[in-house]
Amino acid sequence: MTDTPSAMHEAIASLSAPRRAEVLVEALSWMRELRGSIVVIKYGGHAMTDPDAQLSFAADVQFLHQAGMFPVVVHGGGPQVSAMLTRLGIETPFVDGVRVTTPEAMEIVRMVLTGSVQRRLIGLLNRRDNLAIGISGEDGALLRAQRRRIGSDGSARDFGLVGDICGVDTGAVIDLLEAGRIPVISSIALDDEDPTQVLNINADAAASAIAAALHAPKLLMLTDVEGIYANYPDPSSLITKITVSHLRELGESISSGMIPKVDACVEAIAGGVGAVHIIDGRMPHSVLVELMTDEGNGTMVIPDPVLDEADTGDAAISLDTPR
Repeated sequence: MTDTPSAMHEAIASLSAPRRAEVLVEALSWMRELRGSIVVIKYGGHAMTDPDAQLSFAADVQFLHQAGMFPVVVHGGGPQVSAMLTRLGIETPFVDGVRVTTPEAMEIVRMVLTGSVQRRLIGLLNRRDNLAIGISGEDGALLRAQRRRIGSDGSARDFGLVGDICGVDTGAVIDLLEAGRIPVISSIALDDEDPTQVLNINADAAASAIAAALHAPKLLMLTDVEGIYANYPDPSSLITKITVSHLRELGESISSGMIPKVDACVEAIAGGVGAVHIIDGRMPHSVLVELMTDEGNGTMVIPDPVLDEADTGDAAISLDTPR
């Protein structure tokens, strides 16, 4: 991999000097607003597999840190885990869209997430500044989970070592942030019933739980689509901003692949996160475009407005909250 200029770099280079200054001034206003804030980013999809996208993402995270923000990166690695399981001839069926994780498969999940995917990302983040440090959800009991035993239809199911988060201890993450580091967290959790065992958890859910526990004003989730569509897959139905209650009302019009992210959005907002941004990880520097420009990209999910107790009747909902 070489440090070839990205499309974003080339686009900036083509701008006139006055226009470059305008871009910097626009970014400055957002830097002022977000300086000192924790920004949790769920890293996945195309941004995790394409070499140019990997470099672009690493540069964005470095920028946020240098601009005075506190980025926290949470990652999964489903495709990489699947590839390794196939390579080793280990079969893992799926139930309700979830990988049934046997003890043998769990060892591979653990190895790939913390020993391969995470090391690759840390290497990219540390190309110029040695700030990124990798930890797992099991380190410092950061994430605790209970085994999933009930299927989507309400019946008993055997998912193996698959868990749902039931507790978060952010002590280790806060220690790293206070030391000026960039935490990079793999989505594995301790079994709440047996702390000697680890569980496979959904990375979107992990990012949501960590963002809520850190009281982060921003959670960004990278995807392989433009954002949330009101009528999937119609691109003209892309939603740029939506409240949680309106998001719930979309129901079955949301694509099945987006449901885990939508659930994570709802949980994050309920946990106190200021806004959740579902952005297109295929776009170069999508993190900076969303956070440092007025236009942004993708879909921003915000809390429902708080109504004054004196208000009666139906209140109009304003979506004028800045991106």
